[in-house]
Amino acid sequence: MSVTNINDVSNQVQKYWSPMFQKELKEETLLPGLVNRDYEGDLKKGGDSVYVSQINRPTAELKTIGTDADSFESTKLSTSRVTVTADKRIVASYEFEDMVDLQSQIGAQNPAIRRALLEAVEIKLNDYLYSLVSPSTSAPDHSIASVADFNATQIAYVRKLASQAKWNKMKPWYSLLDPQYYSDLLAVTALTSRENGAEDVPQIAGRFMLQRFGFNIIEDNSDGILSLSPTAAGADCGLIFHPDFMYLVMGAPTFKVSDLHASKQFGYVISVDMWVGAKLGIDGDVKHIVVYNS
Repeated sequence: MSVTNINDVSNQVQKYWSPMFQKELKEETLLPGLVNRDYEGDLKKGGDSVYVSQINRPTAELKTIGTDADSFESTKLSTSRVTVTADKRIVASYEFEDMVDLQSQIGAQNPAIRRALLEAVEIKLNDYLYSLVSPSTSAPDHSIASVADFNATQIAYVRKLASQAKWNKMKPWYSLLDPQYYSDLLAVTALTSRENGAEDVPQIAGRFMLQRFGFNIIEDNSDGILSLSPTAAGADCGLIFHPDFMYLVMGAPTFKVSDLHASKQFGYVISVDMWVGAKLGIDGDVKHIVVYNS
């Protein structure tokens, strides 16, 4: 292939990189890979809306035989539905001087250009989802301040909150902890010693999850999790959640390669963009808990 055929290069990038991009985005991120991504409808372009629904539970009746057990009241079937619109566009791009640099990367096992673009999109998506975190502050408060040491007592307390909020157990519960909180846990022998039943299970992006107290506990060293602290303390933050606390929709990533001649410049630009949208789920404010040290 001629290195001057920009259309061929662009088509190969779109063909080979997009599927790999989606797979790695799903496996290598933490929060974006753990929230609810089940929805009704097709997401074909930016601005499209999809829906997440649940059937509302009816109220049962208790009847007494011989008194009122010969009749019953019915409840009309109803659903609760949340609309999620892909109203955000995440874009990352590079400029470079020679098409050869890009062509040599297309068939590479782990091309540096694609990897760097992927990381940029991951970080922005992760930050976006953390910006939507908004736990209930009604009693019992799901925003817990002044937690200097995240230990067994704290885990037991947030588990009680989750149970009181009736988180269902059909999906796993997660606890993403910043490095400081995660280190606090590692210092608790009763939580990490294999003699006490602790077990590391590699499941998320090659990172070990500590399964204790009904939670899959994972270290999250992203800048996004640090935004949970209103004081921007820079450490001591945690997000505990049921996957249904937030809904995420994502379109397929689109790669494009263009030359810069129209802008009276020599060189090329490669970009990747992806439409996304996210929203707190049904009763999402009580399906997640934020813990931080103020």
